[in-house]
Amino acid sequence: MRRADRLFLLIHALRGRRVAVPARALAETLGVSLRTVYRDVADLQVSGVPIEGEAGVGYMLRKGADIPPLMFNADELEALVVGTRFVRAFGGARLGASAKTALLKIEAVLPPELRARSDRSRIFAPEVARMESSGLIDRLHAAIDTRHVLRLDYRDQDGRTSAREIEPLCLAFWGGSWTIGAWCRLREDFRSFRPDRIDAIDETGEVFDDDPARGLDAYFRSVGGG
Repeated sequence: MRRADRLFLLIHALRGRRVAVPARALAETLGVSLRTVYRDVADLQVSGVPIEGEAGVGYMLRKGADIPPLMFNADELEALVVGTRFVRAFGGARLGASAKTALLKIEAVLPPELRARSDRSRIFAPEVARMESSGLIDRLHAAIDTRHVLRLDYRDQDGRTSAREIEPLCLAFWGGSWTIGAWCRLREDFRSFRPDRIDAIDETGEVFDDDPARGLDAYFRSVGGG
């Protein structure tokens, strides 16, 4: 987590509190050490943020130093909570961690009644062991973002294997499985590959051109028949 994000979360973790928040609770919320909390609080106090308290007692924002809440209604907030749960369960480690941080930021500036509502949603996406925990989705996502050519050992639905070089364009989640949309250099056409059928993956080091003829919009037209 970036230090700027951590300081933001620390300030808002104190927002609206009527009693001091123990440093240990702040450390658990932020996923950092007690020493880091003490240092961050001291830096914020020097910068003029009106934080009162001390190590061993706890911290709170000085009365009157409140920040206006975000204007979410209950249904909007539940949608954000549920969306975060799905991203954490299926979106790979990098996006999952970012979703958790984003929700912390949102909940930090909510009034108490809505903050409590965020814990009451009964729609879950259990984070069980699956392909996403292997890091494969993160690797594919990174290759899409940087336009890196990938070399795959791939199995089709009949178990036949082939070596493919692909230009990855997008990831799609279909409720039970992922696909990666790509330009396949072997077939010289667009293809959708299932990550769970990838036996091996390597980055070639090559960056492919952003060519409209084999880019994302062209891929969508191809799979959509348009």
